[in-house]
Amino acid sequence: MITHVARPEEILDSPAVSAGLVRVERRIRRLSTSSRLPLINRAAGRITGAGGKRLRPALTLATALALGGSVSNRVVTAAACVELIHAGSLVHDDLMDKAAERRGVRTLNAELGDAGALVVGDFMFARAGLAALSATSKPVAEALASVIVELAEGQFQEAAELFDPGRTPEDALRSITGKTAALFRASCLVAHPAGRSMAEYGERFGVLFQILDDLLDLASTAERLGKPVGNDLRQGVYTLPLLRALRHDCADVRSFLGRRLSEDEITALLARLRRSHLVDDTLEYCRGLASDALSALPVIADPEIARVLYGLPTAYIDWAESMVVR
Repeated sequence: MITHVARPEEILDSPAVSAGLVRVERRIRRLSTSSRLPLINRAAGRITGAGGKRLRPALTLATALALGGSVSNRVVTAAACVELIHAGSLVHDDLMDKAAERRGVRTLNAELGDAGALVVGDFMFARAGLAALSATSKPVAEALASVIVELAEGQFQEAAELFDPGRTPEDALRSITGKTAALFRASCLVAHPAGRSMAEYGERFGVLFQILDDLLDLASTAERLGKPVGNDLRQGVYTLPLLRALRHDCADVRSFLGRRLSEDEITALLARLRRSHLVDDTLEYCRGLASDALSALPVIADPEIARVLYGLPTAYIDWAESMVVR
């Protein structure tokens, strides 16, 4: 029996953040459908309108409020740009993974072909950059341009290490920092001129977020997650939870690395990992990241926003723990 644990995004349900997200959603819709080509508008609008946690723009809004700012039009635009970059990166991820579905709908590469999906993802990146430059500030535009570089580098590193049995936890952590944590860090940076004071919080939470996502791909079920598990193993992505397990009590798993696996082998490997200390080790590692993230927070005068930012990392760990199979 699974005890209900609130999804981590539910902790973001504060009045100020929720009201700001309504405005952010409208701005995302406007930016993603601003092409002169209707087909690009339909494609980009479908991706940004498909739902999602909106954790990154919510973090932008919460950071602005935590640092004594307000949810101004500039902050709303910055938050929308962060989400547009995230959406563009998902389009490119699906293209690289040759994925046919995301969140129950066909991917753009399945719908438009590889070339069409590539261009729509590029449009999202470029549109976010233009909006940041014209409607926020030069520092915000520079921060978002820098994060797109980091996203590309992190994703390239991961792609270069597919099926590499020599990949280390340190390699995986560098890739995570670029392809995931950098955008969470930027979510804080673009929120307020003093956003650098919360950059480490955003980055640590981003690392934690990705590691827990990787853990669930190994230790949860399709029924619980609503999506297939074992995808990283199918694609040859050796994630940090797996690589740490190899160093502890799963050395025998190395015989599965360096090649494509059959579905029977993936099932056997997942069962072996779930009998190990994989889950406990990963959760403990993430609790350390959460502690580091919280220690990086400045003093927050607003008690509601303090509750949001202090509670988010632990809420995500608790939710992930409720989703694993032991």
